[in-house]
Amino acid sequence: MPELRRDPFIGTRVLVDGSRLERPTLPTTGCPFCVGGLESPEPYRVKSFPNRWPALGPGRCEVVLYTADHDATFPSLGVGGAREVVDLWTERTAALGAAPDVDYVLIFENRGPAVGATITHPHGQIYAFDHVPDRPARVLAAGWQPDADPGERAVARMGSWSAWVPHAPTFPIELQLAPIDRRGGLGDLNDHERDDLAALLVDVLGRLDRLHDAALPYMLWLYQRPTVDEGYDDAWFHIRIVSPWRGKGLMRFVAAAELATDEYINEIVPESLAAQLRSL
Repeated sequence: MPELRRDPFIGTRVLVDGSRLERPTLPTTGCPFCVGGLESPEPYRVKSFPNRWPALGPGRCEVVLYTADHDATFPSLGVGGAREVVDLWTERTAALGAAPDVDYVLIFENRGPAVGATITHPHGQIYAFDHVPDRPARVLAAGWQPDADPGERAVARMGSWSAWVPHAPTFPIELQLAPIDRRGGLGDLNDHERDDLAALLVDVLGRLDRLHDAALPYMLWLYQRPTVDEGYDDAWFHIRIVSPWRGKGLMRFVAAAELATDEYINEIVPESLAAQLRSL
């Protein structure tokens, strides 16, 4: 089991788990996520299963496979395939969040080796926390809402969902997606809203891959309402997508002064990025 430690001055949480050094960094005998592989012996369309190296301890970390096609991308799933992923995300959020010792369910994806993904097969992960982590807690406390009028920073809209570049992004490429009307999480979306979310994800992730005519490395997070019984009624479900690329294959590294101060420098103008994405 990981050991929870806290910085004695500012309270930063750190899970110390030496056993994670033993987890494989690259598959040695084919892809474990392809049909017939270690994690997927039987055919499937989408599936989830427990992570063999759970960062938060057993029963709290899952892997989500978007498709059995090893060479697919999220945009290539099409709206129908993406909707299957959205439905599985919804199902697993409800199942994990129903546990009495789970307060927050985080769905996320690391895509590409530049952001730590060691397996190229399309997949994401889910962590079930016994508390509301610091950043989501701060976002909730701030009363986050979608940008009602992003103007030149608008990128796309699909029915009940919209996407835009934020006013002050900390990454060179950063997008936010949210429903037009307040919804707390995946479980609050109706059938049409799930379709719109699937369509918007396919749309914007496709634009991001066309931005540099290459498979863009990115990190994606779903910020949902905590799964506690009371409170957080003003939570507004949203998705954040970021990439460290400042150009094709050019990494933007967070430097010492930025980490020291939590103040960032971004050389990509948000309005210019949005205009490029709109044109794609």
